[in-house]
Amino acid sequence: METRQRLLSLDVLRGITVAGMILVNDGYGDTFAILKHSKWNGMTPCDLVFPFFLFIMGISTYLSLRKFNFQISGKVVRKISKRTIIIFGIGLFINWFGLLLNGDFGFDHLRIMAVLQRIALCYFAVSFFALLANHRYTLPVVFAILVAYGIVLLLGNGYVEDGSNIAARIDKVIFGYDHLYHKSAIDPEGLLGTLPSIAHTLIGFYCGRLMMRSKETTDKVLHFLLVGGILVIFGYLLQFGLPLNKRNWSPSYVLMTCGLCSLLQGILMYVIDIRGKKQWTMPFLVFGVNPLFLYVLSELMAIAFGHYGINDWIYAGIHAVVYNTYFASLCFALSYVLICGLVGYLLFKKNIYIKI
Repeated sequence: METRQRLLSLDVLRGITVAGMILVNDGYGDTFAILKHSKWNGMTPCDLVFPFFLFIMGISTYLSLRKFNFQISGKVVRKISKRTIIIFGIGLFINWFGLLLNGDFGFDHLRIMAVLQRIALCYFAVSFFALLANHRYTLPVVFAILVAYGIVLLLGNGYVEDGSNIAARIDKVIFGYDHLYHKSAIDPEGLLGTLPSIAHTLIGFYCGRLMMRSKETTDKVLHFLLVGGILVIFGYLLQFGLPLNKRNWSPSYVLMTCGLCSLLQGILMYVIDIRGKKQWTMPFLVFGVNPLFLYVLSELMAIAFGHYGINDWIYAGIHAVVYNTYFASLCFALSYVLICGLVGYLLFKKNIYIKI
């Protein structure tokens, strides 16, 4: 019973995160500042959703591989490799889908990296760490990665928002200009930033280990709150030397967002598992049990609806009733959440769980 409840709180947190990812990705026109990513240094609520997903994935990776006693085998390696390739491939297809609708059937201008590609690489790296390394070294590895990455940022113009940024230079050398993200100076899901994202996921993995080693649910809650509080404090202090920055996934950003997610997980576990207040969880649970499928659906919808003018039609209908452009944009984004949530609800009711 305890396992089921514990996983329920994790599914709810995952659902909140995925619904949030869809909400912030699918505005139209003028959008409230809190629903926009920070332009460079700093952090908005919008900047929490993707790092929250990676933190949760770290916990889930621990729970999943624990079933195999963290023993490497052909079966486990094939499972990890297959899932990595599928997630990365779907990410590439999303990038290609927009080109395809515009009549470009080639790959000459295909962006290589994006959200799903980073998820795939982090999953792959953390999974093999779980199988091959002593888990006592999780935090030392996280520390080493973040220290090394912080030095790279400071020495490589990592906080300069132009082509001299080391992240931009590495992506250009490895992928070539035509395969890069062109809406900002550096790719927010570029290759170099994947390194601290792996550390990010490892923190989630550590919290999963800490959770499973605690017998009482109260202890689990306290551990999440304690870890979360410590990480938020260190993230806040570190930002004075290495500012919060989502686009380069700075070390302070890793600590701050992991800390906030850990705090939220602790609160949800207290509310759902200890207090038993579950009535409100259904809308988020439908997102939490099919998270990547619904995220992919939202991305493909946004591309197709934009190409065929459906987005304009939906927004015009909303704006005819909601005159304020900011609220109209919010309602537009909520319509995407509602559509995906309806699909998720139908899958949930039929006990269909699409694992990507």
